[in-house]
Amino acid sequence: MVKIKDFRNEYDYKKVNKIDVDLLIMHIFSLTKNDIILGDKEIDEKNPLFIEGLKRLENDEPISYITGTREFMGLDFSVNSSTLIPRPDTEILVEAVLSLTEGKTAKILDIGCGSGCIGISLAYYNNNVHITEIDISKDALDTAKENAIKNGVSDRISFINMDILSDFPTEEFDILVSNPPYIKSDVVLTLEKNVRDFEPLTALDGGDDGLIFYKRIIENEKIKNNGYIAFEIGYDQGTEVTSLLEKSGKFGEITLLKDLAGNDRVVMAEKL
Repeated sequence: MVKIKDFRNEYDYKKVNKIDVDLLIMHIFSLTKNDIILGDKEIDEKNPLFIEGLKRLENDEPISYITGTREFMGLDFSVNSSTLIPRPDTEILVEAVLSLTEGKTAKILDIGCGSGCIGISLAYYNNNVHITEIDISKDALDTAKENAIKNGVSDRISFINMDILSDFPTEEFDILVSNPPYIKSDVVLTLEKNVRDFEPLTALDGGDDGLIFYKRIIENEKIKNNGYIAFEIGYDQGTEVTSLLEKSGKFGEITLLKDLAGNDRVVMAEKL
């Protein structure tokens, strides 16, 4: 047994992030952030699960897959190898859509839902919306269903297993939201190991130009007049996705929102 503060002082952090090790300690030994800060409690550094977790971290596996959880929009989400790990940048998309639905009822379609973090957050923070979640992965949908139950919104969320490149919903919606795969195919395999080797490639690969899903969605959307479309985009895709919306002739005012790094991150447009 060793005190947390002693373990943290002695551990070799060359291969791993200190915060990830702290999160692993909290997860394995059921401790709090305050326990980590104070550092006086003892942990069993020879615990097999803890040793395994450290090895996984040293192999660049994301801490969220090791703990099986990720915080997003103040909520707890289960994640696994069938789902992308929710990122803070995606909260910009959720907050933008929440601003559209404030005080209103709305039917919202979330394409490529993964863990369900977008749709579930929207349902959690607005009791008047109903969400339809679509994903090509049955395993991802199972995880999203689990997350909907965990966060108490399963009664207002529907789930559909669908490949939108070969099929598409025919129902009309007030808002279509999506964080689709948008990385160019030839770039996917050059990503950092912790993404490339662990996160689902089907949720990353946006085709040769990174735009295949935007094109498909814009072409086939069934958004009601005066409804909205809202996309998360890659940092360098603002001009391209805006152009796709303009050329479709179906949308009016188009808005670009930036992330905390000052990069384009969300594109929104009103249906004419």
